[in-house]
Amino acid sequence: MYINENFIKLPQSYLFSTVANKLKEYRESHPEADLIRMDIGDVTLPIAPCVIKAMHGAVDDMAAAETFHGYGPEQGYPFLREAIAKHDYQERGIDIPANDIFISDGAKSDLGNLGNIYSKKSVIGVADPGYPVYVDSSVMDGRGGELLSDGRWSRILYMECKPENGFKPAVPSQGVDILFLCSPCNPTGTVFTREELKDWVEYAHRNKTLIIFDSAYEAFITDPDIPRSIYEIEGAKEVAIEVRSFSKTAGFTGLRCGYTVVPSELKGMDREGNEYPLRQLWNRRQSTKFNGASYIIQRGAEALYSPEGRKAIKENIGVYLSNARYIREALEKAGFSVFGGDNSPYVWAKWPGEDDSWRLFERILSEAEVSSTPGIGFGESGAGYVRFTGFNTTENTHKAMERISRINFNKGNDLEEDFTTLNDVKAIKALDELDVLDDLTEALGI
Repeated sequence: MYINENFIKLPQSYLFSTVANKLKEYRESHPEADLIRMDIGDVTLPIAPCVIKAMHGAVDDMAAAETFHGYGPEQGYPFLREAIAKHDYQERGIDIPANDIFISDGAKSDLGNLGNIYSKKSVIGVADPGYPVYVDSSVMDGRGGELLSDGRWSRILYMECKPENGFKPAVPSQGVDILFLCSPCNPTGTVFTREELKDWVEYAHRNKTLIIFDSAYEAFITDPDIPRSIYEIEGAKEVAIEVRSFSKTAGFTGLRCGYTVVPSELKGMDREGNEYPLRQLWNRRQSTKFNGASYIIQRGAEALYSPEGRKAIKENIGVYLSNARYIREALEKAGFSVFGGDNSPYVWAKWPGEDDSWRLFERILSEAEVSSTPGIGFGESGAGYVRFTGFNTTENTHKAMERISRINFNKGNDLEEDFTTLNDVKAIKALDELDVLDDLTEALGI
């Protein structure tokens, strides 16, 4: 048999798997370490009591013939789809019917699986840095082209995000077929304003582009002027699919539940220019390849829309946002350049003069016993940055920032600079032979 050779084009390890392996190695070599994880976006607060109660009730349903549930609708149970339509959209003045909502086992799955419904010849556009699933899943499906020397793929349009543009992608001059946008952005924590999203929707209409809008972190937006859904923008239902998750919103990282909105107004074309509703294609895909999210989990998700559930979500998000603000303020005080941490659980940070993300990651790990995520793993424009999350406990967050604040980052930079001025291994060796290297290192304070 022949394999899908696109898989062997990819780096052999997914970013977060690589980080996890490095942390495992660190623990094994430092068994006494008090490691504080601020890398992967996993939550620490427990599931809301009303959700636990609802899931217990659903388990009891499975124990009696008259309430037992076997296969459920691949699109999701109506009770959850209707709750989402009412509370996440209609109460906010957005006309999204329950029929356009598809329940899944999480946003990550849907972001990868949506590639089933658009052409393999589609040109993809992504923000750089951005969530790795956008690029990796596109490469797996054969849309990447060839891996270039700069770490990018030949058939993907990278929209560079830099400090100069606030780490938000600018509308490109060329058209693409599929455009991934995320707000609040993972990893940088930046958000799109209403005017910026309007520009993207207009771009999509001009270029017949499908926007896949990742709003997994929309619940962290507290500024009323920042859109929480792309469908707040006029005309977005004709050009955009929206993907959401209960993972960070409600602590469902271990339960797995999310949803995708595919509006009935959204259409794509075949080679002859005939239009087809994308909702119809996605429904066919889900019916064929997915048996639906667990009934028990969906009952738990439904409880999130109760008064008790909404109150619990607000409280938990308040804790994570407070952590993120604390991280931002502490890192700024320590001298880092910082983005995010406002309307987002993520903080994107760089030590001035340091352009190697993995080196910064290693230094914070070894000197503070705090893990982060190297920014280069999110794209070439992430070089020199690391991402911190606000999802740990408040106690650990404060402890981690206190440790990082004690690192003398300038000491390492000064040392490297002094040795670089020698610019010659032979010169260093000569110093050593003259017994003056020890005196030099002592003078440098190491």
